[in-house]
Amino acid sequence: MSERFFATNTFMRNPPFLSIGPMRDVFTSPIFSPVSSALIGYGERIKQADLVHISAPASLEGVLALGQLEAACLDLGLKYRRRLYTPRHHLPRVAPPAWSEEAKGLTVIADVEEATWEVGERPETTYVHLVPLKTSVEMGEKNRRLSGALDPVVQAGALAAWLAPNGRRVRKLRPYISLGLWLRGALDTSMDPVHTTMLNHLKEEGSVRIVPLPEVQAPAPGMISGLSERQLKRLSKVWTTMDVDQRSLALSELILPCLLEKGLSTPRLEELVWHRMVVGDAEMDLASQAHAIKEEWPEDEKASKLYASTLLDEWLSSGLLKTGQEATDSNR
Repeated sequence: MSERFFATNTFMRNPPFLSIGPMRDVFTSPIFSPVSSALIGYGERIKQADLVHISAPASLEGVLALGQLEAACLDLGLKYRRRLYTPRHHLPRVAPPAWSEEAKGLTVIADVEEATWEVGERPETTYVHLVPLKTSVEMGEKNRRLSGALDPVVQAGALAAWLAPNGRRVRKLRPYISLGLWLRGALDTSMDPVHTTMLNHLKEEGSVRIVPLPEVQAPAPGMISGLSERQLKRLSKVWTTMDVDQRSLALSELILPCLLEKGLSTPRLEELVWHRMVVGDAEMDLASQAHAIKEEWPEDEKASKLYASTLLDEWLSSGLLKTGQEATDSNR
């Protein structure tokens, strides 16, 4: 078990953060209408608790959810404990989940490994249990109602913003609240309306820029099978000189060989080509950050927990998801 205790003055590394505008309330979005009252209720319980235990598995998704909640606790000055528990893939198949409710204080579990629930299936509990929840949204000219799921990462981000709407750390981590949706399997089969809705929300409030692949300065290599990295670099150099039609044609030609490759669904490929999430003038987009970390993540259970804890500390400090090597280089 990886567990740490924090009070209001124990997190020391807090570099200046330049705010990029106020956060817009995601609870006003139709995708949150089925769950907003429940999440606000969770928020009230967190604010009133003498001690908050926040737990998530030692995985990238767990770190993303835990970081949002921890940022809110830090911004509010709440006393809390952090726990990174063993992910299910390290447990026997018939073993129960590794999380548990603490005897004292309020336990908050970001259960990113849980299957998707219907909103009405949530039982009343003495602890806060964030699980993927079904939702739907109307999209397109015909206002078709499309179904999706609100994962615990985006729920944690919404909850953190409600708890600390002016929080410096919460604002710093805000661009990442949709990254859990990106990592889920929904995009491997079809367009994810929840992810698309959240991207639009984050773009409109100024948290991220949505740009095509050639506008990303340092995309992680190896994310798109069949992609010619050399051809991409050439295209990036002349991208600013091209008009809309030329760009569309050039990207289509660049990606054509990738369509013959197995491993990436068309919806995910489209997101990787046209909708990269970039924070400010950062060189690397968020999907690339996640990919690089996934590639580096240790297989060993103990090493995985240590890696997750270190990653979370660095993320809370810098506002960037950095691989171990990147964190080492930046601290020199």
